[in-house]
Amino acid sequence: MKSFTYQRADSATLAAAATLKPGAKIIAGGTNLLDLMKLQIETPSSLIDINRLPLDKIEDTPDGGLRIGALVRNSDLAADPRVRQRYGVLSRALLAGASAQLRNKATTGGNLLQRTRCYYFYDITKPCNKRSPGSGCAALAGFNRIHAILGTSEHCIATHPSDMAVAMRALDARVETVDREGGTKVIPIAEFHRLPGNAPEIETSLESGEIITAVTLPPPPPGVQVYRKVRDRASYAFALVSVAAIVDCTRGRIRSVRLAFGGLAHKPWRSARAEQRLTDAPANTATFNAAAKAVLEGARGFGGNDFKIALTRRTLHSVLAETTRT
Repeated sequence: MKSFTYQRADSATLAAAATLKPGAKIIAGGTNLLDLMKLQIETPSSLIDINRLPLDKIEDTPDGGLRIGALVRNSDLAADPRVRQRYGVLSRALLAGASAQLRNKATTGGNLLQRTRCYYFYDITKPCNKRSPGSGCAALAGFNRIHAILGTSEHCIATHPSDMAVAMRALDARVETVDREGGTKVIPIAEFHRLPGNAPEIETSLESGEIITAVTLPPPPPGVQVYRKVRDRASYAFALVSVAAIVDCTRGRIRSVRLAFGGLAHKPWRSARAEQRLTDAPANTATFNAAAKAVLEGARGFGGNDFKIALTRRTLHSVLAETTRT
């Protein structure tokens, strides 16, 4: 680990301003950043600690939603009675991620910003456009079992690792930010994470000198909420495929549905076409097949991850069967 300076931020605005310094990084829980520093993937010249800022509250909003501070720990968010009762898909997603020790440290803002777990991103001896733009993508012809099948580009096939972000994508969360001048902004989570395109090193829509202060959830939609995570081992593993589903079904007919997927793309993936195929449709195999076909439109395997196409289809069928059971 290389030397760096350390300072505690007195306000969110000052913290945002401090990030303009070349090589500066925000630190909260540090569950991802410190690992990257040890491996010299991240080599910040200074760390700005925001843990003392008043961003650790979960508050009801006037419209019946929740506002979650950027410093709320994953364990506290998963255990909050309002989250468990009204946003079960989020609580289950959080509990499916990492270990209890990590969840006790990891924060809401940091979870959204965590970096990919691509093997080649973590190996500084290998080319990686995300880590070193223009160097190439070793995963394309390498060991790519965990990699993306949707939204990929010739520059990057990495996936976003967050379970929490997948659930928040299904819930239409909004990300609140503040900049160095105190200006605030609200970013729909659908627009927060970026696909790799020609610049996989740019992972979010956050601008220079801007930090996350909170995430807002709208009132919970009707229906059964499920989070299904398929992984190589029962715990402490990232998703090969995950599905966050909110399905309102009455008497064998689907009234409304939201589906978000993890493990498939560079960002939490949602298919409007699949949701349209399911809405006001009978809960049967033909409908589920049509939805799976819509989700996987344009999907492409890269050899080692070809199995994800069939696995996504089977996982979606299982989730829809569970949520439409009457």
